[in-house]
Amino acid sequence: MFRRLRSEVEAALGDALADLGLPTDDLGIERPPDEMDATLASSVAFRLAGEVGDAPPNVAAAVASAVDIAAYDYLASVDTAGPYVNFHANERYLVDTLDAAAGDAAYGALPDRDTSVVVEHTSANPTGPVHVGRARNPIVGDAVANLLAYAGYDVDRHYYVNDAGRQMAVFTWAYERFDESDLDAAPARDRAEYDLVRYYRKGNAYLENADPDDVEAAEAEIQSILQGLEEGDEATYERVGEVVNTVLGGMKECLARLPAEFDEFVKETRFMRDGSTDEIATRLKETDHAVYEEDAWQLELDDRGIEKNLVFLRSDGTSLYTTRDLAHHEWKFANYDRAVTVLGEDHKLQADQLDAALELLGNDTDRLGHVIYSYVNLPEGKMSTRRGTGVMLDDLLDEAIDRAREAVETRMDDRIRDDDLTDEDVERIAHQVGIGAVRYDIVSKQPAKAITFEWDDALDFEGQSAPFVQYVHARCCGILDEAAAAGIDVPKPGDPLDVDPAALETDEARDLLHEVARFPAAIESAADDLEPHTIATFTREFADAYNAFYRECPVVTAEDDDLRAARVALVAAAKHTMANALDVLGVEAPESM
Repeated sequence: MFRRLRSEVEAALGDALADLGLPTDDLGIERPPDEMDATLASSVAFRLAGEVGDAPPNVAAAVASAVDIAAYDYLASVDTAGPYVNFHANERYLVDTLDAAAGDAAYGALPDRDTSVVVEHTSANPTGPVHVGRARNPIVGDAVANLLAYAGYDVDRHYYVNDAGRQMAVFTWAYERFDESDLDAAPARDRAEYDLVRYYRKGNAYLENADPDDVEAAEAEIQSILQGLEEGDEATYERVGEVVNTVLGGMKECLARLPAEFDEFVKETRFMRDGSTDEIATRLKETDHAVYEEDAWQLELDDRGIEKNLVFLRSDGTSLYTTRDLAHHEWKFANYDRAVTVLGEDHKLQADQLDAALELLGNDTDRLGHVIYSYVNLPEGKMSTRRGTGVMLDDLLDEAIDRAREAVETRMDDRIRDDDLTDEDVERIAHQVGIGAVRYDIVSKQPAKAITFEWDDALDFEGQSAPFVQYVHARCCGILDEAAAAGIDVPKPGDPLDVDPAALETDEARDLLHEVARFPAAIESAADDLEPHTIATFTREFADAYNAFYRECPVVTAEDDDLRAARVALVAAAKHTMANALDVLGVEAPESM
């Protein structure tokens, strides 16, 4: 409803400005400040004051008087508050909102756009366990994919597997070179990536500390692996694939705990084996930007504001990661309408070079979007898989669940003694709240801002965290269960709604319904900007509105049938709204807490 209301405001305001002979290119429509009683407001008077030669409040009054709302379904009135032109929604707006949301478990999802999008995220090198520093990629990436799916796109989720670079050659060499007796103690967990990463660490330590002659021999073996991959040697693919697939299998188990699931794991070697990497290198050589310098083929990209050259082919004829990624992206363009990639900040230059090279190759880079994020750090500093330091994502999730379990048991002790919550309930809630707290704390921040992860902040049950917003959904479920047990009709999906929203006479109830109304528009805006953190902001604002309603508006004990029915419908609408907002973020919505 909010999206339709906004369209009506745009049309009415545009017509008014045109009638006054004023420009309509920037309408300045926004949510009004909290102290203003309006559904939407326009700050257009600020922009036009200089052109009109009058004070903004006077310009706003002239514009408001020129607005004709008669032709619109959802506009009740227009007035001003200082320099703002305020638009007020009518009762039909609230009626249609309640009708749309109360009985629709999918409320907030937008119509199908008939547009396919591939979202590539995580894509961590398969060298060992996923650590906290990289946790932002699967969490943000999964939320971006969820958000686009809610916005009506046909979404595929891909993990791009780096199985052709030097790291995997070193890993393969070390796996074949060393025995169990050469390695560190038993792995921290009984899972493949924790076991095999010891070979990777041992190999790197050997290359750093062994005698020069031994290192030279090792480097020759590593180079032969890289050359074998480049030449399409099947035996080399199998050797590397054994390590990659084994480690990746364990990483999948870790990611499934978030959960972050994928439709396809696309291997880098795929684009070497099918010849597309060689084709890319040939085409790049033919561009005016190609130069052969320092024993390598490079692209000069100064005219695109990129000072560092892109090296795409070594003197020995071996390709680089970006060359193969160019082939990968052309494959995406051939199979999808849009492509979105979630990348760490250390890949920003690479992303810029990739975009420039794709454009030189004749691709429409408007179809490509990047979400660049800063890393998650711990107070002690950065982490390194190669050196075997840092905190793994598994450890973080275990700790979060343990802390959540402790909090649930403390808060719900009376209910446990009364057998209202079973041990299984406590464990379920601990997982929902604990993992939800990790995801919410990370996804709620703007991706470009660095995060120093603090356990207490992520699991603050009193602050505006995951438990704070999850509890809204649990309260809605509890009220609806209580209503059903009392024989009160609860809206069901697909059933017509026979309630009177006019009965919602309190400011708190109407404010909550206005928040329900704007959820689909929040989805649309966040998807357009690839900003799932704005949905986290929405959940906090929604929770504030719901809690005000909860404090002031009894539902099951409302004083008359019409009011009770309207409030029950509003609670159902709030439940669907919060459940789906949390679903976008990948956070579970508990039915009890």
